[in-house]
Amino acid sequence: MSDAHTDSPILSVAIVGCGIIGLNHARAIARHPRLTITALVDAVPEAATALADQVASALGVARPAEYETLADALASTTIDLVVVCTPSGLHVRLAEEALAAGKHVVIEKPLDVSMPRAREIADLADEAAARGLVVSVISQHRFDPSSVAVARAVHDGRFGRVTSGIASVAWWRSQDYYDSGQWRGTWELDGGGAVMNQGVHTVDLLVWFLGRPVDVYAHTALLAHDRVEVEDVAVATMRFESGALGVIHATTAAYPGLSVRVQVHGDRGSAIIDDDQLEYFYAAPEGAFDPSGSSARNQAADLVPAGEVRGGDRGPDVFIAGHLRQYEDVVDAITDGREPGVRVEDALLSLAVVRAVYLSATLGRAVALDEVLSGSLDGITVATGAGA
Repeated sequence: MSDAHTDSPILSVAIVGCGIIGLNHARAIARHPRLTITALVDAVPEAATALADQVASALGVARPAEYETLADALASTTIDLVVVCTPSGLHVRLAEEALAAGKHVVIEKPLDVSMPRAREIADLADEAAARGLVVSVISQHRFDPSSVAVARAVHDGRFGRVTSGIASVAWWRSQDYYDSGQWRGTWELDGGGAVMNQGVHTVDLLVWFLGRPVDVYAHTALLAHDRVEVEDVAVATMRFESGALGVIHATTAAYPGLSVRVQVHGDRGSAIIDDDQLEYFYAAPEGAFDPSGSSARNQAADLVPAGEVRGGDRGPDVFIAGHLRQYEDVVDAITDGREPGVRVEDALLSLAVVRAVYLSATLGRAVALDEVLSGSLDGITVATGAGA
């Protein structure tokens, strides 16, 4: 946040959805000097009360008011920014309600679980922008120093022609995790499994780095969990408009749970991000290209703070740092009257890639991204364990 904004008004925030994700947002919001949590909304009153207790005690801020509906909160207290942290399938209705009331909106990932509803949000965001409202979707890893360094290198051409990229999420989720909420592992509210719920951030980074995809070819499976509608493992290949090729791998069946890894490769350099830290970075200096690569030295430590290099200590606030950086961007966007760093159209593109994974696994063929974005495949119903 720039110094020029330190005297700007405090923005009142309502968090809708008071589960684990709502708590993460509350922790980040409480750290921002221009944001204050004034309302908590949850259809389950006990959830709102529990989060209010944590906000008041652990975060040391004034206890927010509690409501069962967003309508009640909007009618009862001053709200500038509505943060949507509900199950994914409920995002559109709440965003629409908030925008109709003239509020800025932040939506937790993914944008939604269906393309028709996601396109609806995109239209609403365009209309809202014309009224001076900011709508952003959480993609906090775009604000990680490692991601910023890699994106800048790719977009500035420092890696030469980018040839390929890999996004891998090798996590473990127990059966208890899926059994802990009726919405978990369902197409209707979770929108998918390892790719949609756990992998969407990493897919988003790959698309941010490599550009617009052309098509996706995928396989998915449900191999290690019961009483689940969605996939727990998926692999896919992608072609990008630039000609680069990509690989997506996402699973919640990699015991005991390993790292999230993104790789970008070009004919003049490469980078690897592992668990949000920069593990490797090399871009051949201008006019000093070594065809053998023998002189390549890992430049990661030259580009990001020591704590952001793989193995470095990122400090106690690691789990909210990215959210806080994105909230800084959102607040500045509101103050400056500009677009946020992550727009709804960015989230729509990443969602379309995830949807293409599920459609390809169902149809047994490559799926063009334009087919997904245009809505021509909206009517496809996907079998259990393959996608939605």
